Amino acid sequence: MNFVDARDKAEKMKTEYCTKDDVEEIEHVKALDLGIDQSELSNIEGTAASKAAWFISIVVSIGGLLFGYDTGYISAVLVTIGLSLGHRLSSNEQEMVTSLTSGGALVGAVGAGLTADRFGRRWPIWGACVLFIIGTVLQTAAYSVEQFAAGRFVVGLGVGGAAMIVPMYIGELAPAKYRGRMVAFNNMSVTFGQLLASALGAGFAQAKGEGWRATVGIGAAPALILAGLLVFCPESPRQLVSHGNYEAAKAVLLRIYPTSTEEQRQAKIMSIELSLNEVTQAMTEESLWITFKRIFTTPATGRAVLTACMVMAISQLGGFNTLMYYAATLFSIVGFNNPTAVGITVSATNFVFSIVNIILVDRLGRRIILTVTVLGMAICMMVAAVAFRYIPVNTNTLELDTNQVGWPGPLVLVAIICYVACFSSGVATIAWIGTELIPLEVRALGTMLNTVTCWSTNIIIASTFLSMMKSWTPTGAFSFYTGICFVGWLFVVFFYPECKGMPLEAVREVFSKGFGVRYSKTWQKEHANDTKTETVAFGH
Repeated sequence: MNFVDARDKAEKMKTEYCTKDDVEEIEHVKALDLGIDQSELSNIEGTAASKAAWFISIVVSIGGLLFGYDTGYISAVLVTIGLSLGHRLSSNEQEMVTSLTSGGALVGAVGAGLTADRFGRRWPIWGACVLFIIGTVLQTAAYSVEQFAAGRFVVGLGVGGAAMIVPMYIGELAPAKYRGRMVAFNNMSVTFGQLLASALGAGFAQAKGEGWRATVGIGAAPALILAGLLVFCPESPRQLVSHGNYEAAKAVLLRIYPTSTEEQRQAKIMSIELSLNEVTQAMTEESLWITFKRIFTTPATGRAVLTACMVMAISQLGGFNTLMYYAATLFSIVGFNNPTAVGITVSATNFVFSIVNIILVDRLGRRIILTVTVLGMAICMMVAAVAFRYIPVNTNTLELDTNQVGWPGPLVLVAIICYVACFSSGVATIAWIGTELIPLEVRALGTMLNTVTCWSTNIIIASTFLSMMKSWTPTGAFSFYTGICFVGWLFVVFFYPECKGMPLEAVREVFSKGFGVRYSKTWQKEHANDTKTETVAFGH
């Protein structure tokens, strides 16, 4: 049976089966009736992938670098901006200009999520580049708090859009056996952007005049590079198939899998279309509101989305972004003479251990990594809280009352570095991998909730840290983060199942049995001797 006949037959079957509870069975029947084994629908994955796949993933990962650069440079700018905006920024103004980017990112992520299916993956990324450039220009040329704040918000719109679309785009283009590493590479680009921003910020901090403007202005360069190179990146096959552009989709598959046969490319497109039919089936049967309510009224679905969002909340509320946004401010409080340079250690640690996560996440699994690293985060925050008890800080001005800090200063630095190592090697990436837990019929909305959780909790941290340091003292603030990390560790221990290597059907079954920690352990033991180390999911 050729591809066109197979597709027409699938469309005919879709009208014959309309019961929502039978969606999975319908897809299986479709594949059998088409004379294609489900494993054959994605056997193109067994062919050699071209260098084009890596080129595309590297190019679009520049979007992650934009995110990282923005969160990295604000730390140095806050301690070097001085009177450039007309007066010295108060703590409230520092929190405001810092958190506005997170607010913009929340709006940008939602906007990109709502428009990506209509306009494709590339156009929203181009839009994010334009917003990032405009926001960067506004900040670089700012001589008032209002203009600088507006630039921060506009940059946030671009950052949020890129953070939403880029992982999705890579996931849809990447060969299955490289997909995990390619998506994780985007997170590594975020950490590299933070490191680059910290290094440039420390360098320009030593320059005479307003060196911070150069630090901010350089941020437009990656956006320009991404916008230019994106011309050489194709639209994702999934997006092309969803709009009926089958020939264009086959051309993209040929570029990604140059040694594949015509039959393999046709089978892959059939796999994509069957997956799209499943989503369309669910969407045509119920309104968006009903689908949204299902997350909260269907216990298994609710548990899956809650688990993904809880891990994301831990990654943000645990205090990491206080170190990204306020590292230089924090180290100046501790007593270091060149806080921007010391802040580089945080970004460097973050970058190095993001590579560690890429190496370990598919070998050790998500649960064991989270169990060890989240507890490590709690211990490190507790050590920092105790050390701050012996540092004489004026809580009104957040400045030292003495020039002699002694041993607590280096101890705080060591505790923070160890904390960042735990964070970057664990929850930083796994929080984004958590969308694998969400059932397909609510994955779009579930992913949206996960993204909203990320940016809304990010806003909370960015807008309250300095106020907490003043009203609760540094020891109280870091004790609060200790508590968050410890509660997060308890959640991981009792509620987070290990879904490494599980197909979607097995993941769905996990949450039908409570949070499925015990069930997932049993499944992992039963499949420990499987020869396949990487699962090729049905569909795309």
